[in-house]
Amino acid sequence: MPARLLRRSPAALATVVLVGVTASWGSTFVLIKDLVAHMPVPDFLAVRFTIAAGVLALANPRSLLRLDRATLRHGIVLGLLYGLAQIVQTEGLARTSASVSGFITGTYVVLTPLFAALVLRSHPPRATWAAVATATAGLAVLSLRGLSVGLGESLTLVSAALYALHIVGLGAWSSTRDAYGLAVVQMGVIAAVCAVAAAPGGIQVPDRGLDWVSLVYMAVICGALALLAQTWAQAHLPPARAAIVMTMEPVWAAVFAVGIGGESLTWRMLLGGALVLTAMYVVELAPRRRIEAEVPHIAV
Repeated sequence: MPARLLRRSPAALATVVLVGVTASWGSTFVLIKDLVAHMPVPDFLAVRFTIAAGVLALANPRSLLRLDRATLRHGIVLGLLYGLAQIVQTEGLARTSASVSGFITGTYVVLTPLFAALVLRSHPPRATWAAVATATAGLAVLSLRGLSVGLGESLTLVSAALYALHIVGLGAWSSTRDAYGLAVVQMGVIAAVCAVAAAPGGIQVPDRGLDWVSLVYMAVICGALALLAQTWAQAHLPPARAAIVMTMEPVWAAVFAVGIGGESLTWRMLLGGALVLTAMYVVELAPRRRIEAEVPHIAV
């Protein structure tokens, strides 16, 4: 994307930033696979998000003082949604395959515009729905290898709905001015939710140096900075468009799996990735009004 366009359009820059966020998320799959072999998943989440919350708060503690009560309340709600989604997704993953979990989680791309239409009275254009269908097909090709509906699949669908609500809420409540403080509140609540889930068995921390390196990277880069960037980006993007961009996460996961994890490049990766990229291309080229004017902000 030309640099001049990025300077002129905050929405274009927000899209690029969100793609970068998905790249950081995609890089974690290879690391998490190794890390959770040495520590329980709830403990990993609790330690990761506690570090992330601490880093954000210490880097700019005054950001919290600038928040009004409404923004603080919004941050708590958003943090609860995201934290619960993490826990429910993990419980679902324990009862189904990783490939099915990845696909069902990705259905937030369908649920987001539906929730946006219900909650925000936002009606995405036909091109956006075409992009949603294309992105969903890409997710299916990338990850789906048979599907049966049981408790694991049902829990994962609930997590997808929670992620979709988080995307809708973040799009409605985030602003450039309060992006940092809102990210701090969200991360603190996410850490608290994960700590509560991990507390019954005691919270285990890594006992290897390499595990700490991976965990700190995921906490600071893929956690703190990524949520801050997402919060800022969604102040400039409608929820449905943000959800479509975020389907790049499994594409990046495949890229890192091949480049770092040593997996073989398959036709599923190529076709699924091409469909997701096509979805992004469709939604970027769709005729629409000035995109910042489409971002629905509500005060509750």
